[in-house]
Amino acid sequence: MRLRSMGVVLAAMAALLALPVPRPAAAAELPLSQGRTATSSSTENAGTPAAYAVDGDTGTRWSSAATDTQWLQVDLGATASISKVVLNWEAAYGKDYKIQASADGSTWTDLTSVTGGDGGTDSLDVSGQGRYVRMYGIHRATQWGYSLWEFQVFGTSGSGTSSCDTANAAQGRPASASSTENAGTPASAAFDGDTGTRWSSQASDPQWVQVDLGSVKSLCKVDLTWEAAYAKEFQLQASTDGQSWTTLKSVTGASGGTASYDVTGSGRYVRINGTVRATGYGYSLWEVAVHTGTGGGTPPVQGGGDLGPNVIVVDPNTANLQQKFDDVFAKQESSQFGTGRYQFLLKPGTYNGINAQIGFYTSISGLGLNPDDTQINGDITVDAGWFNGNATQNFWRSAENLAVTPSNGTDRWAVAQAAPFRRIHVKGGLNLAPNGYGWASGGYIADSKIDGTVGPYSQQQWYTRDSSVGGWTNGVWNMTFTGVRGAPATNFDSGPYTTLDTTPVSREKPFLYLDGSTYKVFVPAKRTNARGVSWPANAGTSVPLDQFYVVKPGATAATINQALAQGLNLLFTPGVYHLDQTIDITRADTVVLGLGLATLVPDNGIDAMHVADVDGVRLAGFLIDAGSVNSDTLLRIGQRGASADHSADPTTMQDVFVRIGGAGPGLATNSVVVNSDDVVIDHTWLWRADHGSGVGWDTNRADYGLRVNGDDVLATGLFVEHFNKYDVLWSGERGRTIFFQNEKAYDAPNAAAITHDGIVGYAAYKVADSVTQHEAWGLGSYCNYTADPSIVQAHGFQVPVTAGVKLHDVLVISLGGKGQYAHVVNNTGAPTSGTDTVPSKLTSFP
Repeated sequence: MRLRSMGVVLAAMAALLALPVPRPAAAAELPLSQGRTATSSSTENAGTPAAYAVDGDTGTRWSSAATDTQWLQVDLGATASISKVVLNWEAAYGKDYKIQASADGSTWTDLTSVTGGDGGTDSLDVSGQGRYVRMYGIHRATQWGYSLWEFQVFGTSGSGTSSCDTANAAQGRPASASSTENAGTPASAAFDGDTGTRWSSQASDPQWVQVDLGSVKSLCKVDLTWEAAYAKEFQLQASTDGQSWTTLKSVTGASGGTASYDVTGSGRYVRINGTVRATGYGYSLWEVAVHTGTGGGTPPVQGGGDLGPNVIVVDPNTANLQQKFDDVFAKQESSQFGTGRYQFLLKPGTYNGINAQIGFYTSISGLGLNPDDTQINGDITVDAGWFNGNATQNFWRSAENLAVTPSNGTDRWAVAQAAPFRRIHVKGGLNLAPNGYGWASGGYIADSKIDGTVGPYSQQQWYTRDSSVGGWTNGVWNMTFTGVRGAPATNFDSGPYTTLDTTPVSREKPFLYLDGSTYKVFVPAKRTNARGVSWPANAGTSVPLDQFYVVKPGATAATINQALAQGLNLLFTPGVYHLDQTIDITRADTVVLGLGLATLVPDNGIDAMHVADVDGVRLAGFLIDAGSVNSDTLLRIGQRGASADHSADPTTMQDVFVRIGGAGPGLATNSVVVNSDDVVIDHTWLWRADHGSGVGWDTNRADYGLRVNGDDVLATGLFVEHFNKYDVLWSGERGRTIFFQNEKAYDAPNAAAITHDGIVGYAAYKVADSVTQHEAWGLGSYCNYTADPSIVQAHGFQVPVTAGVKLHDVLVISLGGKGQYAHVVNNTGAPTSGTDTVPSKLTSFP
C-alpha cells in the first residue's frame, strides 16, 4: 500500500476522533460541452469522429474532409448562456471561421468571427444563448481539413426561465454502495445532511455510491464534500431504473474538498462512480447533495403510450376488416418510393376469410407470444400484378408471428429483397413465385414452419434459416439452408442447393406482443447450433412497453437521444424520420425496433446511427435512407479499434435495410461499418439504387456497402448490391457468411472507372489481404453492366490464398450478356459465357 503524506494521515485520524469541518477546495471549471453529443459536416476517417473533440481527451481529435466549408457542432442538451469557447487546434487549423449558436440546430447566430487565425489554442470570450454551438470553418490554413483536439464551450446551463432548486433532493433518501470500509461508514451517511458522518469504500477501483430520489427528476447540480480519501477521476451518473446508467459529467484531475458540478439530465437514481482514487485508501464522502430543476427545464421523456396513427390494431371482431387491408394495399401496391408506412397488428384469435395483400412499406404481425396464437384462415399475399407479373421489385414489406391456413392450400409470397417472412406457421404450402411464374429475386425465411412444400420456381436465390419445411421443389441459382428440417441435400455441383445442418449462432428478432392487455417486446435468447423453430418453447426476456420511447412522426433526434440517455429503448412507429443529429446508442442491451419499415433519413451529412462497443444491442426492422448530403457512414456498430469480447451477448442487426438513392439523390461513403467483435448480421439488404429518382454513377454515389473490421462477425442472409467500389470489404478475423447475393453496379460508365490496382472491377466480396481465417457458404454475384456491356470484370470474389480462408459453393453470372466475369474467385474459375445466364461455379476455394 502506498503511504499517505503526514498531512493526510493527520486529517484521516481527525476524521475518526472528532467531527471536523471538511477542507474547501475549488473544482476546475468543466465545459458544458464535455461528453455531449457532437456532429460534423464530415470526418477525415473513422478514427477522427466529431465525438473526439468533446471527450475531454487531448490525445484524440476530430478532423474533417479536406475542403473549406466544414463545421463541428455540439448539443449542450439544453439552452445555455454561453460566455467562452476554447478551441485546441491540431496542426490542421482554421484560418477563418465563425463561432455560432442555435436554439434548434437549424437557424444560426454568429457569436464571433475569427480571421487570420494562427492555430494553437484560441480562447474566445463570447456572449449569447443557445443549445447548439458550432465552429463553422470558412478557410483552412493548410491543405488538410480542420482538426480540433478539443472544442470546449463554457457558460451557465439553463435559460432565464429555469432555476436550480437549492434544496437537497437526496437528503434522507435510500442509498447503496458497491462496498463500505466498515459498518461505521455506510452509504446512507453520505446523504444524511450531517457533515460529521461519511461513507467510505474499500480500497480498490472502481467503487460507487448511489441514491434513490423516489421518482424521475430533472437534475441540474450535484455537490460533493470529500473526506481526505477522495476521487481523482469519477463520473456523475443518472438512471431511471438503477440498472442502466447515463454519464452526466466526467471529472478528471479533481482535487477533493467541496465541489459543485452543473449537470443536465434526468433520473430517479444518481450515482457517483469513482474510477481512479487519489490515495491508497478507498473513496470517502462526507456529503452528497443533488439539486433538481424547477420550471423551464427539459422534462424526462416518457416511455410507453399509444402506437400512433399508422399502426392498425385489429381483432377477429373488427368491423370491415377486409376493407382495412384493401384500403392500405390500394395506397401501397405500387408506391415503391412513397412516404406511406403501415403496420397491421393482429390480436390473438382466429380470423376467417381474410386475404391480406401486402404492398410496399407494409408489415403484418400477430400479437401472440407464439405464431399459433393468431390464426388466419385465408391468405397473406404478395403478388406482382402491379409490375406485369415481374416480382423482382417487390421490396420493403414483412410478415411475422402468425399462422395461416391458405384458402386453396398454398399461400403466395412472391417477393424480392428486404421482405422477411419470420415466425410464420403455414398450414399448407408456400409459393414464392408470382402468378404466371414471372421473374423473381428474393428472399428470406426464418424461424418458420411450412407444413407443405415450398415452391420457389422462378426465384433466383433464397435463404432459409432455423425452420422446417414439408418439402422444397426446384430453384434457379442459389438456394441456401441452415438449420432447416426437411431441407434438400446439398447439390451445388449440379443444382442450386447449399445446406448446412445447423446455424452456428442465431437469435431471433425482437417482436411486439400482448400480455393480457399490456404491450411488451419479447427479446429472444441466443441459440447455438440451432435447428428448427424456436417456438413454442420461447427462451428470452419480456420488456414492458413503458421501457420504450414510442417514437412517432414528428419526433426529433434530440428527443430520441434524450430517451436513450434516460435508459429507454426505442420503438419506431411507421413513418419517415429526418435526423439532424446522429442517434447514439451507448447502453448495453438497448433494443431499437421498427414497425412498418420506419425510415431514418440523416440530413446535412450526419451519420444516421452509432452503436457503442457494448454487449447485446438489438437493431431490427427499420430502413435507413441516405440524405442528399454525403454521410460518411449510415450505420456504425462499435468505434474504430473496438476489441471487447461480446460472444456471450452479441449485438444483432436484423431486417435493417439501407438505401442510397431511388427515393431521391442519396450519398454515403459507407452504408454499414461493423467495428465491434461478435456481431450477428441476420438479414440485411444494402442497396445503392439502380432505378428510381436520383440515380447516376455520381448522383447516388456510395463506395462501400458493408465493411467489417471486427473479429468473429457472422452474417446470415447478406444481400448487398450496386456499390461504386467493394460491395463487401471484410477485414476482421474469423468472419463467416452464410448466403450472399449481389449485383454489381449497372451504371459503371466504362472499365476504366472501376479499374484499380491493375484489376478491372471491384470484387463483390473482398476479404482483406491481412486476414488469415474466414469462411463463407452459398455466395452469388451477378453483373449487368447496362452502361457499358463490354466490361469484363476480373472476378466476383477476391480473397487471400491461405488455408484458413475458405469459400464454399460460389457462383458468378452474366445477366443476358451485359458484361462478363473472367473468373469466379481471384484467377480461378471459368469465365461466364455469353448471354445464356448460366452460372460459372466453384464448389470450394481454394
